[in-house]
Amino acid sequence: MNNAIYNFPLPQNEPILEYKTGSPERILLEKELLRQTSETIEIPLIIGGIEIRTLQTGEVRMPHNHSHVLAKYYKATEKEVSEAIDSAMAAHKTWSDLSWTVRASILLKSAELISGKYRQVMNAATMLGQSKNMFQSEIDVVCETIDFLKFNAYFASRIYEMQPRSAFNQLNKMEFRPLEGFVFTVSPFNFTSIASNLNMAPVMMGNTTVWKPATTSLLSNYYLMKIFREAGLPDGVINFIPGSGALIGKQVLQSHDLAGIHFTGSNKTFNSLWQDVALQLPRYKSYPRLIGETGGKNFLFVHPSSSATEVAVNAYRGAFEYQGQKCSAVSRMYVPASLWTSVKDELLRICSEALMGDVMDPSNFINAVIDESSFDNIMEFIKYAENSEESDIIAGGRGDKSTGYFIEPTIIVTSNPSFRTMEEEIFGPVLTIFVYGDDKLQETIELCNTTSPYGLTGAVFAHDRVAASAMCEQLRYAAGNFYINDKPTGAIVGLQPFGGSRASGTNDKAGGEFNLIRWISPRTIKETFLPATEFRYPYMID
Repeated sequence: MNNAIYNFPLPQNEPILEYKTGSPERILLEKELLRQTSETIEIPLIIGGIEIRTLQTGEVRMPHNHSHVLAKYYKATEKEVSEAIDSAMAAHKTWSDLSWTVRASILLKSAELISGKYRQVMNAATMLGQSKNMFQSEIDVVCETIDFLKFNAYFASRIYEMQPRSAFNQLNKMEFRPLEGFVFTVSPFNFTSIASNLNMAPVMMGNTTVWKPATTSLLSNYYLMKIFREAGLPDGVINFIPGSGALIGKQVLQSHDLAGIHFTGSNKTFNSLWQDVALQLPRYKSYPRLIGETGGKNFLFVHPSSSATEVAVNAYRGAFEYQGQKCSAVSRMYVPASLWTSVKDELLRICSEALMGDVMDPSNFINAVIDESSFDNIMEFIKYAENSEESDIIAGGRGDKSTGYFIEPTIIVTSNPSFRTMEEEIFGPVLTIFVYGDDKLQETIELCNTTSPYGLTGAVFAHDRVAASAMCEQLRYAAGNFYINDKPTGAIVGLQPFGGSRASGTNDKAGGEFNLIRWISPRTIKETFLPATEFRYPYMID
């Protein structure tokens, strides 16, 4: 065995390509978009490396053109869920015993495949299947996925370096064991990079997974699974099982071998999983690790010293990039009366210039929301605001689902800081603004802190740096990722580890060592060279 100590240097973040007209990357992407729109593929389950097709099927459709079928997919039944658990457990010992540097090499090869050979395959699949424009796709499925893979290998190397001190007559060491069992991973539709990390973070640390992907992101997730396998991931380490969340979750949670859940999704679903696990604790070998990121009601707080243009641009981008379907998207904003007219004028100007439509047209800043259920839910909030005497819709407010699920970026101004759209998560292109009196700054900061049960992201804008620092302190627990003079979206792996607390999750910070540590169960080993041969203490001996 090679007994060298390996050095994994701090990676560089993946460069974001610009996709300007006529650029090589733009030409390749347009070609790949045409290829994927001209075919309908099959997406099987992948269990133990075997592709499985069941009698239950569904369709993957474009959100922006829901008459277009991109793929037919197969759904797991109870039989396949059981097989996926068995497969993960069968692969566990071999995978966990493998040198961690070999596991790291598979992550790093996956990153290289995505950066080069499959860059436009992944971009096109995410654009078409999840209705992301080319920039939003590039920063998600390419750059962030690559960053997670590379930085996780580096973070793992730092964790494995942590060893206890040894003393005279003893050798102490720490073994970083994976969890005893399999990890259940539940990924969301909005970020393909999250789907990758939910699996590859525990996998890097020697775990095996049963992966339930979101139905509305199956196209990119399927290609992701194929890339992992091409990179050398052994059969059974990740088991890919699309299907009913209720069916899969119920059976997985009944398994004696459940060791952890890695989740991104709704607060309601994560609460349900947590409650079900708690009720079945005697069933498990050990206490399952529950790691979840569950969304937010993210704020942008404006100090009177701010620039109206800076506020408006960052509020618009923070609220409406990817149609507001980011856990970190701005959803509520507090603006002082002295700045409101200027901020409002800038917001309305941007609204008049930003175009909405199909992702195939690169001039469109806004695209479709993910599906009909999401469309109907978002429009219900908008209708509520439209009919309320406490609110005024100053931009947007209309939706059309005849061809695709399109909702105009909607800006609501409310006189009630506890208005429904100021408190409840919407997960769509809706921004609600409360205009406060300049003399009510402190009490409005407290309103910002206490209005929402969530605590994911938030931002403050102020040219007065002392005031910004004070607001940062006052809003200490309101956001796990806090931004000063920037929109509260776009966390970068290795720079801003991501996660929030309160109702936003367990705050285990994807994109840092914290998350990886949750996927190990350390064992301390002490070896004594010369064991004791006398039971009495020295002072008892003459």
